[in-house]
Amino acid sequence: MVSTWLVTGGAGYIGSHAVRALRSRGERVVVLDDLSDGLVERVGDTELVRASVLDEAAVTRALREHRVDGVMHLAAKKSAPESVSRPLYYWHENVEGLRSLLAAMDTAGVGRLVYTSSAAVYGAPVVETVGEDTPCAPLNPYGSTKLAGEWLVAEQARATGLRAAALRYFNVAGTAEPRLADRGRANLVPIAMDAVAAGRRPLVTGADYDTPDGSGVRDYVHVEDVADAHAAVAGSLEPGLAVYNVGVGRGHSVLEVLAEIGRASGLPVDPEPVDRRPGDAASVVADVSRIHTALGWSARHDLRSIIASAWDARAATVG
Repeated sequence: MVSTWLVTGGAGYIGSHAVRALRSRGERVVVLDDLSDGLVERVGDTELVRASVLDEAAVTRALREHRVDGVMHLAAKKSAPESVSRPLYYWHENVEGLRSLLAAMDTAGVGRLVYTSSAAVYGAPVVETVGEDTPCAPLNPYGSTKLAGEWLVAEQARATGLRAAALRYFNVAGTAEPRLADRGRANLVPIAMDAVAAGRRPLVTGADYDTPDGSGVRDYVHVEDVADAHAAVAGSLEPGLAVYNVGVGRGHSVLEVLAEIGRASGLPVDPEPVDRRPGDAASVVADVSRIHTALGWSARHDLRSIIASAWDARAATVG
């Protein structure tokens, strides 16, 4: 049976890939986005409701008019450094925005939710791999708002029987097609690609960690795999809140990422080591056994595929 999904933030980088994954499975999709960060060209021929999740009345109308069965909530602010300087803004956008959405869903009688959380909820855990039961200790307001969002969804589920899941993303990169590419400049891959393309030395923040090559290790997951995880979770929601890591389960260092950028671009890459950033962990790698056991989901793309797709998209859009 075909369901109708409202994807908040569906004009964003990850949101547009989630829309693509749902539609490929035959689901009907409506995007709700205020276009403050999203791009209308990513929406394509999917129906767009231009509104903010903070506008409870507008969200309620959209849910009712489109007879929505479930919501994927990807609308959020996500820059950790910005959240440090603007904590009230982040709590308003990310937590009050979620409260407004949940209230609209309650009014409209919509009982399914996929909530996008983040590995930022874990902070800097000193463990080999990070499981969903690893204690959460966010290092910045962004991570705190995503964790608070999980609490809010869990409490609403206990009160109403809401069927929900929270997906804790690790380091998302790559693209399924150039139109949907990451246009932001807050993550390692696009920042490093810009530097390499301009003939500058890409910065390596910390080269003295206790890792094989001294640079920080992270779990990089292809955005197409993340979108597929959304679609898999959407079809198996149960009452209450299920929490899943979404990553590959293998770490790569910053220097390995830069080497792949050199391979994909054919350009020289000469990394420039600089001081560590306060609070950065040496290594953060996902334990993804829970989502694999529960849903049979595993990432399909490796680092080379991630970087190649990102570089090809950059070449297609930048020139």
